[in-house]
Amino acid sequence: MDYTVVIHAVEEGGYWVEVPALPGCFSQGETVEEALANARDAIESHVAALREDGLDVGQDHQLLIGKVHVPARSAVARRR
Repeated sequence: MDYTVVIHAVEEGGYWVEVPALPGCFSQGETVEEALANARDAIESHVAALREDGLDVGQDHQLLIGKVHVPARSAVARRR
């Protein structure tokens, strides 16, 4: 099964990964490749634990990630 992951860069270096379909499933790594490999391991462990406890395994819902542009000096900031 495929899971959507969100990869976050960390200011100090490296990356952390969250799996939106599996709340509480996170991982990290020094490179994107390492973070993804660690995420795979985390997902496998997380799913196995859910199944062992008789809980539903979250399904990926094709999460879409986009960007919304907001001018640096928005209308709200100008009113202050």
